[in-house]
Amino acid sequence: MFWLSKAIHWFARTKRRTLLFLAALGPGIITMVADNDAGGISTYSQTGAKTGFSLLWVILLLIPMAYYVQEMTVRLGAVTKRGHAEAIFDGFGPFWGWFSLFDLALINWLTLVTEYIGMTQAMRLFNIPEWLTCLGVTLLLFGIVVSGRYWTFEKITFFFCLFNLVYIPAAIWAMRTGNVKEGWPAIARGFYHPDFQSIQNLSGAALITLIMANIGTTITPWQIFFQQSAVVDKGMDVRDIRAGKIDTFVGSLLTCIVAAFIIITTAGVFYYHPGGPIVVESAAQTAAQMPSVMPHHHWGDWARTLFAIGLFDAGLLGALCISLSTSWALGEVFGWAHSLNKGVREARWFYVAYVFMLVSAAVVSLVASEKIENAITIFVQVIAVTLLPIALVFLILILNDKPTMGEQVNTRWQNIANWSIAVFVVAMSTLFGISTLFPEWFGAAK
Repeated sequence: MFWLSKAIHWFARTKRRTLLFLAALGPGIITMVADNDAGGISTYSQTGAKTGFSLLWVILLLIPMAYYVQEMTVRLGAVTKRGHAEAIFDGFGPFWGWFSLFDLALINWLTLVTEYIGMTQAMRLFNIPEWLTCLGVTLLLFGIVVSGRYWTFEKITFFFCLFNLVYIPAAIWAMRTGNVKEGWPAIARGFYHPDFQSIQNLSGAALITLIMANIGTTITPWQIFFQQSAVVDKGMDVRDIRAGKIDTFVGSLLTCIVAAFIIITTAGVFYYHPGGPIVVESAAQTAAQMPSVMPHHHWGDWARTLFAIGLFDAGLLGALCISLSTSWALGEVFGWAHSLNKGVREARWFYVAYVFMLVSAAVVSLVASEKIENAITIFVQVIAVTLLPIALVFLILILNDKPTMGEQVNTRWQNIANWSIAVFVVAMSTLFGISTLFPEWFGAAK
């Protein structure tokens, strides 16, 4: 009977640990999947259409970069029980606190405009008017957060996260059209042996901009603020950090896998088109042109539908998380009640800020021309990565403060990884600035 008693004890302990682990899942996966937002889909689409498989290697860099940055927010939120905006005010004073808050609010609002642009462009493919999409989406986004329960928000958001996977069958169909003669081995080489000579149509400056945009759409300031606030609102503590790290790694891996499949899709259809590369400037344009450029039109119709659904879902998730990260940050700084566990009456200004972000971004997306929409979408990602070092430095410094973090302070390896990421982002931002001021140095006409 001894072995039976041991088995029962092991099963009970395993069940308890599993339930605790599952209870801690959510903030990391939601944050990272939502990062494949409308602007991100457009950026990855342009990457595939303009460079083929030659920039797939960037995805391998983005997985650890995203994980190491975001896992710091798990530890910081679980230890301090404070959001990131409040942590900056307390750690660095009002000047840097207000600077960071303004920085966040501005880039979040611009990014939110791109989410509405992506959603309206996606639904336009189904002949749904832009104004109706904006109205319906705004009401839906408000309805998701007013339940008065964080757990309800998380469950609904998880459901929408599943639609992010539609790009996987889209990529498979794109490869089956036969445009890529070498097939999947050519994709594999994009990860370990990129052919830069095949992208001679891009200047050095344009290539740097595209790489910057890929980094900027995968690691953004709003993610740092959002995930830390979500950890706090969910009630996670030090005991949940291990599960939170796994949650963050799974999210990082998932978002980069989806990004790779988006690049594969557009590369297979547009870059390796028999008549020569076809340039696309947005995810919506990518979806719209698929039936006309894929040899078998029924494959193109299915690919267009999946791409449009994925684009709409990406915009919805991005809009939800980005607007919430701003509302959480404002609530922390101004002392408003700022929790999804509180209703509208209890957290009035929190929800007012949330709705204001949504409505104002929707209006701008309706009045902007398509040319302006496409320009906003790509440059928002570049702006995000340019401002990212500031948020990274604050985060790393706080995580090295022993009185604040206790045993969860950064280890030597974590510091090496995170400072390397910060230096890399600064170097890329510097290259981008130089390429903008002196484009002739990078093979572009001034």
